[in-house]
Amino acid sequence: MQAVEVFSARDLRNHSGELLRQAELGNMSIITKHGKPSFLTIPFDENLLRYGVQRTLAVLFVQTQQMTLAQAARFAGLDLEAFIDLLGKSGVDAVNYPADEVDAELEHVLKP
Repeated sequence: MQAVEVFSARDLRNHSGELLRQAELGNMSIITKHGKPSFLTIPFDENLLRYGVQRTLAVLFVQTQQMTLAQAARFAGLDLEAFIDLLGKSGVDAVNYPADEVDAELEHVLKP
């Protein structure tokens, strides 16, 4: 998932197909009017139906690295453990480290 896309009201009129494609790809978009956010589009998917808007947004914010786990858990109204469980059920990794960083951390921890 990418960061949130921003479209102007004019873009909405002229490029509605792109907005639809972004939603089909699972991406949120913000529509602005005169440069100010007017509304937010959220992909209509199984997570939205199952968990509601607030929790789905929290998952998307973690997935796009726009919120930390703790921030998103608070936003979702869950404790950290319950939120991590929600991430797992949504197919989103709670920890997103590149393999080389994990290897470096393990080497540091395992040094005698």
